[in-house]
Amino acid sequence: MAKRKPAQQYPWWITSWDKFLFLFILGVFLVFSPGQNIYTIPEALRIPFLRQLPFVLPSPAPYPVNRTGIFPGTEITAAGVVIIDVDSGVFLYTRNSDILLSPASTTKILTALVALDHYQLDDVVTVKTVVNDGQIMGLVPGERMTVENLLYGILIKSGNDAAYALADHFPGGVSKFVEAMNTKAKDLHLTKSTFTNPVGYDDPNHKMTPIDLARLARVALDNKTIAKMVAIPEITISDVTHTYFHPLKNINQLLGKIPGVGGIKTGWTEEAGENLVTLVERNGHRVIIVLLQSKDRFGETAKLIDWVFANYVWETYQVTQ
Repeated sequence: MAKRKPAQQYPWWITSWDKFLFLFILGVFLVFSPGQNIYTIPEALRIPFLRQLPFVLPSPAPYPVNRTGIFPGTEITAAGVVIIDVDSGVFLYTRNSDILLSPASTTKILTALVALDHYQLDDVVTVKTVVNDGQIMGLVPGERMTVENLLYGILIKSGNDAAYALADHFPGGVSKFVEAMNTKAKDLHLTKSTFTNPVGYDDPNHKMTPIDLARLARVALDNKTIAKMVAIPEITISDVTHTYFHPLKNINQLLGKIPGVGGIKTGWTEEAGENLVTLVERNGHRVIIVLLQSKDRFGETAKLIDWVFANYVWETYQVTQ
């Protein structure tokens, strides 16, 4: 029997055309296809690729720029000052922004926010113990008042009695309301501020930093109820039976005096000195000015308003695709 002639041995790339074709096609694909990193694409091709997005990118808020290089000096006596552009979040000026100071009745901005978190405006509060210390709106024991009208009392008249009535109505009473205030402060990233009462009485553990107060004001102004109330010069409210009437006049002397001023809260104690948080809007630009421990809160705020709009311009930057 004749022996079988052994098969001729060829290289794999000759005997395996299917493998050869597969590897060839794979190599072409890898060479000419774009990588995962856009920066491997040549510059000439990269920019058109990035700009062809299926949606329009939002343009940033106009950016405030100081064109003169002039800043406030010793004519401003306040120990703590923060001036912030509301829409862009840019700080226009700060002085001792992180020091702890007594906020006095600017505390009631937080009191109002906590009340709005837990109550409805038409909820009815029965006044229990009446607080008569400091600024009050004149509540009487047993008076039944809506949450909305009590908020007018604390944000316009800065009534300590109204603030305590809201806090006393909270489940667990005033102490639990104050706990809710501190929890809210943490939620808002007011990192250094702590509170012991709902009105702003002086206390070693009741302190705020100017920058925290500016952040708080910025959040509060996003609430339509608060934004409306703090801009009202005066109003008369009543209890639910229309037995007791309370005329409320805003303590903020800049309301109606300086164009564009829309609130937001005053504060004063002997320890705190004169405090003022102000919103001013001109030419579509909203600015918050915080003064703590000032010797002339209204006069100095007026000077700072003039300084802002005399030295800053707002530049618009467009995002292109």
